[in-house]
Amino acid sequence: MTDLLPANLKSNPLSYFCNAPELDVSSETFSFKPFSVVSLAAEISEVKFPSEKLLGKQAEFLFEHVLNQSTAYQLLASNVQIHGEEETLGELDYLVQDAKTEEVLHVELACKFYLLDKGLGSDLIQQWIGPNRKDRLIDKLEKLKSKQFPMLFAPETKAVLDSLAIAATHVEQQLCLKAFLFLPKGVKRNALPENFRKCVVGTYITPSEFTEHPTAQYAFPQKKEWLLPPAQLSNWYTYEDALVYLKKCMHERRSPLVYKKTESALEKFFVVWW
Repeated sequence: MTDLLPANLKSNPLSYFCNAPELDVSSETFSFKPFSVVSLAAEISEVKFPSEKLLGKQAEFLFEHVLNQSTAYQLLASNVQIHGEEETLGELDYLVQDAKTEEVLHVELACKFYLLDKGLGSDLIQQWIGPNRKDRLIDKLEKLKSKQFPMLFAPETKAVLDSLAIAATHVEQQLCLKAFLFLPKGVKRNALPENFRKCVVGTYITPSEFTEHPTAQYAFPQKKEWLLPPAQLSNWYTYEDALVYLKKCMHERRSPLVYKKTESALEKFFVVWW
């Protein structure tokens, strides 16, 4: 699948992040209203990409930077720790005020890469799993529903909210889920509901499907580079060199993200060890 971002966004990490797909999972089961930063991309300036941070922390850094620069929202607090008598009970990702309505929002942020595996359940929501099979969308949503969003109403949270002059009963809860979805090669995105379809950014294949292309170049970004625009990746390899690296990944039971660049297209896919 070709990278469809406009040329002016392809080398700007902050714009690249803002314009990354957002999955709306609101339903009767998961009543999370979506929070979007796509419309805020025009307001923001460049920022140094936090390459030393883990991917989740990178997403938090970029998200917070966007909110701080936005005129649409005021960031009231971030990563609000909720403490019990002997331990930390959890945290609220962000408390945000809408500049227009003055409504206070409790926003949870997630940034996930998921592959479709229809063998994981009968419902589509159950069928998304991380490339190394360590993380599932359904598990993340259940945690949000049972732990992260209810934390706003925990007795221990009241003192924190009081210090900010916020009443929990007047706060709306929303989810910003940056979701990069990958389909098995040959599966058409049109088979998915629209909310999932618009988040599909690539495919995944097995090692035997990694076939030679005589003029292609390949990049294998590390996880800390998954949020970088491909234009910022410096190491590109021939098919022969890519094959050597790929065999190493399969031996280590690690599914690498791969960019394949030709004169006419840029494809993004995982090669899975399973």
